[in-house]
Amino acid sequence: MTITGSAEISDRIGENLPYLRRYARALTGSQDEGDRYAILTLEAILADLSLFEEGLSPRVALYKVFQSIWSTSGGQFEPEEGGVRNRAYKHLAGLTRDTREALLLHTIEELSHDDVATVMGRSVEEVRELVDVAYKEMAKSVSGKVMIIEDEAIIAMDLEAIVGEMGHQVTGVARTETDALELFEKETPHLILSDIQLADNSSGVDAVNKILTDAPDIPVIFITAFPERLLTGEGPEPAFLISKPYTEDQVRSAVSQAMFFSSTETLKV
Repeated sequence: MTITGSAEISDRIGENLPYLRRYARALTGSQDEGDRYAILTLEAILADLSLFEEGLSPRVALYKVFQSIWSTSGGQFEPEEGGVRNRAYKHLAGLTRDTREALLLHTIEELSHDDVATVMGRSVEEVRELVDVAYKEMAKSVSGKVMIIEDEAIIAMDLEAIVGEMGHQVTGVARTETDALELFEKETPHLILSDIQLADNSSGVDAVNKILTDAPDIPVIFITAFPERLLTGEGPEPAFLISKPYTEDQVRSAVSQAMFFSSTETLKV
């Protein structure tokens, strides 16, 4: 591999790295843990550039290397004795293997069934079945209280409808940072679904950060038109992120995965 070729690979990886971080964080429920697997992926490619397969789209090639590492070292969660993530790990261990990966790749990462099959080393038929099983398991998954921070009324109503149809209780909708803090004081949610830019130019990120000061274990899903801005790996960033414009399947997938990582004991399975 020439130096020029290495530089080209670096450029192609760099363009897709934010989205690998998103996928890895959603799988692990953690910015730190997800980014650690992303780093392992980069180190593997650096050690052997042939792992980044020519002939595949850069994104698929990158995800494929990640998936080979994840499937051998991270795909099966181990419960933490006494840890706040113990409940999540136990629940995740009961899911059909590879269903979360297939669902997230197809919905959140918007890969075709063919591309998911390439990433996971499965047939297209197997991938379709895994996604179908994931939807069925998602329907029987944990339920809890969801707080929505969104200033656009139509989007807020849409999110509320999607979350409600999934069996979750919406604690309320906040349009500003002040509204969000007041709503949180009234009722503690198990999950927060938040836009970035709010009415009166306040920030959903600021609102969430203040909430997490008192309740650091609440999972948060951010919805933004510019996901790459929150996927740099620099400083605190979300573990769960979906792009605007979103699809219903993306919201459902993100909510179901994030809810697994709520540490509260009041969730219903």
